[in-house]
Amino acid sequence: QNNLALYPRTASLKDEEEFTDILEERRCTTDLGYALRTFNPQPYKGAPSSSTSDLKKAVLESQYLRYIAKEIALETGSSVEKVRQEARGILEEMSHNLQLGFIRLMAYTVNKVFKRLFRSIYVNMEGLNMLQQAIQESPVILMPNHRSYVDFLIVSFILFTYDIPIPVIAAGIPLASMKVVGEILRRSGAFFIRRAIGSDKLYWAVLSEYVRTIVRTGCAPLEFYVEGFRSRTLKSVVPKLGMMDMVLEPYFKGEVFDITLVPISISYDRVVEESLLALELLGVPKPKESTTGLFKASRVLQEDYGCMHVNFGRPLSVRQLCEGKINRSEYNLIPRDLPQRPSTEIQDCVNWVAHLIVRTQEEGSLISPWSLMACLLLQAPITTLTEEGLQWHGLTEKTLWLRKLVLDFRGRLNWPDSDVMSSTVALHHSIVHHKAGRVCLVQDGDPASQDPLSPEEGVMRTAAAVLMLVSYRNQALHVFVRPGILATAIHITKSTQKDELFSFFCFLRDVFANEFIFIPGRASQDFDEACSLLQKCGAVHMSEQEVTVLETGLEVLSFLQKLLQPFLDSYQLIFRYLCENGAHVFTEKQFLPAVQNLATKLILSGDLHTFEVLSSDTQKNVLSALRRLEAVTKLRASQQNEYKVNKAAVRRTGDILCKIICDIPVKIKLLFCVRLENFVLFFTLLSLK
Repeated sequence: QNNLALYPRTASLKDEEEFTDILEERRCTTDLGYALRTFNPQPYKGAPSSSTSDLKKAVLESQYLRYIAKEIALETGSSVEKVRQEARGILEEMSHNLQLGFIRLMAYTVNKVFKRLFRSIYVNMEGLNMLQQAIQESPVILMPNHRSYVDFLIVSFILFTYDIPIPVIAAGIPLASMKVVGEILRRSGAFFIRRAIGSDKLYWAVLSEYVRTIVRTGCAPLEFYVEGFRSRTLKSVVPKLGMMDMVLEPYFKGEVFDITLVPISISYDRVVEESLLALELLGVPKPKESTTGLFKASRVLQEDYGCMHVNFGRPLSVRQLCEGKINRSEYNLIPRDLPQRPSTEIQDCVNWVAHLIVRTQEEGSLISPWSLMACLLLQAPITTLTEEGLQWHGLTEKTLWLRKLVLDFRGRLNWPDSDVMSSTVALHHSIVHHKAGRVCLVQDGDPASQDPLSPEEGVMRTAAAVLMLVSYRNQALHVFVRPGILATAIHITKSTQKDELFSFFCFLRDVFANEFIFIPGRASQDFDEACSLLQKCGAVHMSEQEVTVLETGLEVLSFLQKLLQPFLDSYQLIFRYLCENGAHVFTEKQFLPAVQNLATKLILSGDLHTFEVLSSDTQKNVLSALRRLEAVTKLRASQQNEYKVNKAAVRRTGDILCKIICDIPVKIKLLFCVRLENFVLFFTLLSLK
């Protein structure tokens, strides 16, 4: 019997979508009864009946791996058998060993844990129904966003509950080293991938053939995180393309008729690792995954983490997505079993699909009232947050105003009917406290310490609290980023001309392509969307040639511009460091602490008001942006991640972000080009002014 029909439906949250609290019934039944329930999934109809040993045998005996083994043997002077033996060892380290008995063990354990951690876990039934149908028709790739270790458990938990085949899941190799737990995860469907593969040709070959074999056979849904790793900032991460390329290749080579991609958006009221993530961003080493550490972390079970929403997106056909984008006939030129370097066209298509998936995940996520409050709290001066606090009445009124703006911008809200704002502040008592009609930032020190804090230590303590707040603001950024970039372009250029605003919009979009998710080739659509949303909320008036700011829109534009100001300030400071630092070559190991030290000094002096520049993720994103814009180049021969900086190019980029553009005559503005390689022409014209 189809278990989807057994669960009651809840009232819709938005757009008539129906979400069910799957914990509600779990609280009425025993954990053991749930774990031992009948599990009768309907697998992909074309999948052969095979065991994990059959899967490994198919990988090791594939013509592809045989060919690679011979190549490596010739290159290294080793024997083919020795290379194949090494491949066998890699596969043993990597492969899953999915067993129903261990799925039941995990179901029992996870059910207990989730009932302690969360008030409710809401799942959209329509999406789950579509997934159940899709799994029977073609190989399915499950693609959740990644914000917490809980993500690793929740999808399998839901699929077990509703009699849908359990996925095999790509996981980091450190999890495999956890005593007992690692083996339980392996037998629950996890397969483990090394974090640093580098140029290890044999490892790449074994991994890619293993993944492709799973997809080709459709023996189980495959689950992986297209972002590559857990987002420490709780906003989307630019996708990594290695695994994406592997799962799509069977379609490109014509080995399967189609592949179905299922974006999954997981939204949390409160993230279990919130404080650890903030400390990691400030340079505190990440705790090593271990069984001992897992048991020590059991104190989190005493906390309340609110609700979780898991939104299964509409299944996407790879065949339909790629139609007209690629020519698969190039794969007919050589046998399928031989390695083939993908063309630029294929690489661009993979990149486009990966960005589309992450963008779809963003659109499917639900924004909590706390995310909106965090947006507003961070626009207050830090002294106000840490000392007298914000007035509660003003904050709640402004949050209701922001709620309407989110709805105007087509955002998806999780807005319970009860006393939502008081309860959400109470839930986040580790970050803020509400007392005497004001809301203040919490900065807990070590009560056992008798030594006074140094000024630098005080900055870091405040930064830890601010970065926790930032992470929740980031959960709402995807709704505001496009109109926010347009608002910033209006603010900096002081122009009303559409073509000028579009040029600067494209420049900002290009600079911030590592901060926010932009689908390649859609700059014009993004600009049109931004214009449409600002017009819809009454912020601007649109004509064919102009975007005119309305008096009624000043509050909206001010909010959006302030929302992106910390990113502008952070990038400017890092540009300044690179230009003023005497060295033209630096290592990443030198760069990160040096930027943090400079930012700390400027915060203490009152010259800098954003703490986000202290985040290692922000610093790395700036470095990646400058590499992409060819202002910084990585030295290939270096073993220490050495970079060479073009100070003039960095300075020019920084000048564009400043208000220098305000003084440029209209004719020269129209010659503005968004790519860095054209900045020389741009500034030559500027010097002729």
